[in-house]
Amino acid sequence: MNPVRCAEVTRTTKETDISLSLCLDGGETDVMTGIGFFDHMLTAFSVHGGFGLSIRAEGDLLVDGHHTVEDTGIVLGQALGKALGDKSGIARFGSFFVPMDESLCFASVDVSGRPFLVFDGTFPQEKVGDFDSCLTVEFFRALAMNAGITLHLKVLYGANTHHMIEGLFKAAAHALRLAVQPASGEGVLSTKGVL
Repeated sequence: MNPVRCAEVTRTTKETDISLSLCLDGGETDVMTGIGFFDHMLTAFSVHGGFGLSIRAEGDLLVDGHHTVEDTGIVLGQALGKALGDKSGIARFGSFFVPMDESLCFASVDVSGRPFLVFDGTFPQEKVGDFDSCLTVEFFRALAMNAGITLHLKVLYGANTHHMIEGLFKAAAHALRLAVQPASGEGVLSTKGVL
């Protein structure tokens, strides 16, 4: 297992410029993407996952938030994969429910090396602040594909889109926290011997 479990990733395109550092075993949280609600969600993800997370993102927000949100998911996923190294010595699986007032959300993750996202959630409001609700699935898809994880997310019920999205971010953070925690035994948790 990577004894430090930290990673830094920078990605620059014609649409976004993102610098990110992630430490799976804790640290400061400092997030600035230019999208207030998204900053709130990433901060919740960091705090509830017990992760150190620093993000500086500049994107073409005059167009909309899509590129900034998706590309942040890409970079966070790349950092997660890098921080986990060969994935040895971790629990691998994690699942978690989060109630958020009237809503209830669920996340389940397998740090499998096989990227996949199942997303089951419909939001009654199109926007939360300056964040388009439909970008929630774009973020998590980018995260799962670039981290090499299988991620299932579900909103069981809810009425307030803010609560529903926040519940998903917190549930995903807790599920990942469980999956990446050190586990007894050597090597990776797989009959194949490799992930």
